Amino acid sequence: MINSIVHIVDVGLGNVASIKRMIDKIGGRAILTTKPTQLDQQSKVILPGVGHFDAGIIRLRETGFASVLTDLAKSQFLRIMGICLGMQLLCRRSEEGELAGLGLIDADVKKFRFPSELNLKVPHMGWNVVSTALENPLIPAHTDQQRYYFVHSYKVMPDDPTITIGTADYGGQFCAAFQQGNVFGVQFHPEKSHRFGMGLLRRFVEL
Repeated sequence: MINSIVHIVDVGLGNVASIKRMIDKIGGRAILTTKPTQLDQQSKVILPGVGHFDAGIIRLRETGFASVLTDLAKSQFLRIMGICLGMQLLCRRSEEGELAGLGLIDADVKKFRFPSELNLKVPHMGWNVVSTALENPLIPAHTDQQRYYFVHSYKVMPDDPTITIGTADYGGQFCAAFQQGNVFGVQFHPEKSHRFGMGLLRRFVEL
C-alpha cells in the first residue's frame, strides 16, 4: 500500500475520474480537489487538462488555483505534474491563446506544422513510443519500448532542452515530458496508457 496523498485539481479541465481510479488502483490516495485552500507546501498535485489554453488558464484564475499553485510550486516543496493541457498551462504562453500561462516553466507552446509531403495529421492522436532523454524519476530507461497515448495539436518547446526527460517522434522529435525541479509535465495521458501509464503514476505518487 502506498502511503501518499495526491490532489487532483478538479475544476472541469480534464478526465479526473480516470486519473483517480488509476491512482487508487495502485494503492495511492487520490483526492479530487476543488478548492486551492486544500493545498499546502507538502502537497502532491496533478493538474489535468483538455481543451483550449485560454479557457484552462481562465478557469485556474477564477478558482484561485493559478496563484496558489504558482506560489506553492516556487516554494520547491509542492510536487506538481501537469498532464496534456495541464503540462502546457505550466508554461509561459501558447500559440493557441492570448493569455499568459502559469510561467513555472520557461517554455512556449507551439502548434504542430508539417510540410505537406509528410502527410501527417494534426492532432497527433494515438499510441507513440516515449524515449528517456535523461535520468529522471518518472520515465526510467528501459530496454523495452514505453508506449503512451497522445491527443494534442500543440507541443511544448522549452528554452532549456535539458529539462526534457522524455521525447516522442511525430514528424521530428518533440518534448513529451519535462522536469524542472519539483515541476513535472507529460504531454500524453497516463490514465489512458495502461501499464506504462500506471507505472508512471505510481512513480509520481512515490516521489
